[in-house]
Formats: sequence, structure tokens, C-alpha cells
Amino acid sequence: MSLLPSDLTVMKTEFAKMHGLGNDFILIDCREIEPRDLSFLAERLCHRRFGIGADQLLLIYPSTVADFRMRIFNPDGSEVEMCGNGIRCLAKYVWDRGLSDKSVIDVETLAGIIRPKKSDGLVTVDMGEPVLEPDKIPVKVSQSSKVKGQEGKNLSPNLAALSLKPVIDYPLKIEDREFKITCVSMGNPHAVIVVDDTANFPVAYYGPRIENNALFPQRTNVEFIEVPNASEIVMRVWERGAGETMACGTGAAAAAVAAHIKGLTGRKAAVHLAGGDLTIEWSGDDHVYMTGPAVEVFTGEIEIDSAGR
Repeated sequence: MSLLPSDLTVMKTEFAKMHGLGNDFILIDCREIEPRDLSFLAERLCHRRFGIGADQLLLIYPSTVADFRMRIFNPDGSEVEMCGNGIRCLAKYVWDRGLSDKSVIDVETLAGIIRPKKSDGLVTVDMGEPVLEPDKIPVKVSQSSKVKGQEGKNLSPNLAALSLKPVIDYPLKIEDREFKITCVSMGNPHAVIVVDDTANFPVAYYGPRIENNALFPQRTNVEFIEVPNASEIVMRVWERGAGETMACGTGAAAAAVAAHIKGLTGRKAAVHLAGGDLTIEWSGDDHVYMTGPAVEVFTGEIEIDSAGR
């Protein structure tokens, strides 16, 4: 549906400011309106000095294959496939406003159909199966360059039978430092790196250099993790197109998968982020389930025109 009967007519549009563990979003219901220049709109609204301020812009649309469709834009205007914290916020928005009476809703995303469900005041999201094949993440590594002896460790039978072996502890040199990266897609690309001290690690320095490395044709999110024991992970995250954020749901899922593959954790772990904790379980059905909170902070109105400005 077109936003306006004629170009550049200005109208007021409601929004909700929400967050999942401090990973914050501006959510706009686009089921009856449709701004056109969404990249510009995201840059404008997400700016923390000249806009509302957020890590991402979430847009909810009707869907022909699911209950709703979600689009996600970063502050730099780029569109991304999925956001774990964002989809929990979208689900809360839907339930709080009575847009669906289902306890489990189907949400169409660029990463496929994702299913959040109510869970004792929290939201549990079926994040689907992790993708470990390098060409599907994507990450550009040759099969001969993978670390021998690691491939297939702790993998389920389905994933152990991959035609292309997982990227586990692959050496990546950034300036004066060599990192060992483990790559996972949870609908979007992630590079997980174990470090000794997440609290003092220079995430803002190395994060963008890894994100934009030529190894990643679509850039990548980067998770820097510590694993104090087999059931806990401490994580900081540099998000593709957004910078360091207080939490990342897909990143927490990728970190839990990578930690288990490397033999550092079991299949279920609490992931401690700057904004709080998520519970991640890589279940026996090969799906990853994420449980955490979603909070609405405030609502308001903005004026936008047909170009999304």
C-alpha cells in the first residue's frame, strides 16, 4: 500500500522504542503505510543526536506466507537478514497490541520463517538450524586451509555430514594480531573469537577491521567471547553496520554453537552480555532456541513523507 496519495505529502506515523537487553530498536507498523526510502529513514531515526536513537529500525508488514513480515535496517542504512533481540521485541509489540492471539507466531524474514513464542514473561525464539558451510555463511576460505583435526567435532549427524567442512579456529591476521575464528550463520554471518579478557578487549578497534575483512563478502558480525565453564559464555559483540551493541541475539546463538563445536560448552548455555543474559540451547533437533526479555520503553509520533524523510 502506498504511504501517500501524492508525492511528498507529510503525515504523522506512530513508533515504539523497544529494547532486548539494551539492544534498542525503533519499531514502525507498516501494515497500512509504506515509506519508500527506508535506508535514509533508518539513518535519520537511528541517529543518537539528530534522531530518536537506536541500534536498528524494525518494520512490521503483512505477509503472504506467515503471520507478519519483518524488515531490519542498520543505522548506516544497510538492510540485514535477522535480529534475535529485534524479533523478540516485534513479538511483544504484536501480543501487547492484540495483533495476534497466537502464543507462537510465524514471522517472515530474509533469513526465513522465524517463530517466537510466549515463555513465562519472556520470549523464546526458534532461530532455526545453524549454517556452518562456508559458502553459505558466507566466508571465503579454501578447504585445504581449514584447521585439521577440528572439523566435525561435537557436530550432530546432520551437520557432521556437510559437504563443505566447518570453519573452526581458522587463523585470521589483523595487523599485529592473529585471531582464530569460528564461523556460523544464524540467518546472518558471524565470526566467533575466544579471547582471554572480554572486559578489556579493544572491540572498537578490531571489530570493524574483522567485519570488513575481504574474507567476508557480505561483511560479518563479530563475537568476542570468554568461556568460564561449560554452561556460561561472556560475550561482547561488534554488529555489522551498527558497531558495538549491548546485546545481539543471533550473535549469542552463534557464540553458543561455536563454543559447543569447539568442546567448550554443552548444548545449553547462559550467554552474559553487557545488557543482560540470554539462554541459548542447541537442541537435539538441530534448531537453536533463544530465550530472553523484550521491553517497550516509550511510544511517540514522527513526521515522514513519501520518500521516508
